[in-house]
Amino acid sequence: MAFHFKSFALAATVALGASGCVETSTASSGMNRNVLIVNNTGYTIWRFYGSRTSTNSWEEDILGSSILANGSSINIDFDDGTGACMFDLKAEFRDGSSVVRNNVNVCQVSAVTFY
Repeated sequence: MAFHFKSFALAATVALGASGCVETSTASSGMNRNVLIVNNTGYTIWRFYGSRTSTNSWEEDILGSSILANGSSINIDFDDGTGACMFDLKAEFRDGSSVVRNNVNVCQVSAVTFY
């Protein structure tokens, strides 16, 4: 299943640290913003957000009515039409806790794993 961002009018000022994630880099043309999000947290991700680093609040939940079970992954196209490559990513769990990964270059990575 793939999700495509249409708009990021509002997005992220992130107060949480980036611990708990690993990025996998690839050689990219710089135009491909498809990133595989891998959930290896041991918990189901109930909400997932991705916002340009230049914005100051989170946009809508990318998963919508879906969830991302532990051990599962999803391909997300972060092309929001602005040409931006730098995004903050937030995985949120049922209890409201979350893991945030700041300053992810979606033009240069092929996958981000949340631990």
